[in-house]
Amino acid sequence: MNTMTLWHISIWEFAALAAAALLVGFSKTAVSGANTVSLAIFAAVLPARASTGVLLPVLIAGDVLAVLTYRRHAHWPTLWRLFPAVAVGVVGGTLFLTWADDGIVRTSIGAILLLMAAVTLWRRRVVAAQEEEPDSVLTRTGRIKARSYGALGGFTTMVANAGGPVMSMYLLSAGFRKLGFLGTSAFFFLIVNVAKVPFSVGLGLIDGNSLLLDAALVAFVVPGAFIGKWAANRINQVFFERLVIAATVVGGAQLLLR
Repeated sequence: MNTMTLWHISIWEFAALAAAALLVGFSKTAVSGANTVSLAIFAAVLPARASTGVLLPVLIAGDVLAVLTYRRHAHWPTLWRLFPAVAVGVVGGTLFLTWADDGIVRTSIGAILLLMAAVTLWRRRVVAAQEEEPDSVLTRTGRIKARSYGALGGFTTMVANAGGPVMSMYLLSAGFRKLGFLGTSAFFFLIVNVAKVPFSVGLGLIDGNSLLLDAALVAFVVPGAFIGKWAANRINQVFFERLVIAATVVGGAQLLLR
C-alpha cells in the first residue's frame, strides 16, 4: 500500500508530519519538551489515538540519536530512582487509555503540563539563589520528588507521548545543567519509549500500516537531530532553561485549546 494513502493524507499533510518529525530530532538533541508541538501536529493530521502509535517509533529514532550524542553525560542515579515510579505511571496510563476519549486525554495532559510549568517557575523564583546538584535525588525530599514526577511522567508519556515536558520540569528542578539534562533525558526516554511498544501494540496503536508511515518519516528525524546538536552548543544555560519552559507552556496550551 502506498504510504501516502495509509491514513488518507494529502501531500501537504505529509509535509506537516515531516516537519513534526524534524522537530522531534531537534527537541531530542536541543530543547527537550519542544516535541509537544510535534504531538499536536500528529494529532491534528491523524486520528488522535492512532497518532500516538505513529509518533512513538519516530520518537524512538530521535532517542537513539540523542543517546549517541550525549551518552557520556547521563546521571544514572537519577534514572534508577525514576524507573520504578515510571513503570507505575505507564501501567496507569495504559488503563486510562482503555476508557478515556480523545477530549479527556488532551484536557488532562494539557492541564498537567501547564501546572508543571507554573510550579517550576514559582520554585525557581523562590530558590533562585540555591544551586542544587543532581545528587539531591539521594535525599528524602529528592526521592519523593523523583517518585512523583516519575509516576506522572510515565502516565503522560503512555497516554499522549507527552512525558517530555514533565521530565524536563523535574530535571530542571533537580538542578541539572544543560549537558547532564540532555544526556539523562536521552537515556530515560529511549528506555521508556522502547518499553511502551508492547503496550501500544496491545492497544492497537501500532500496526503494519503505521510502521510504513514511520519508515517514511524517520528520515526527517536525522537532520533535525543534527540541527539540534548544532544549536545546543550555542545556547547558554539560562536561555536553554527558558526555552524548555516555554515549549512546555506552548505544548500544554495547544492541548487544552484543541
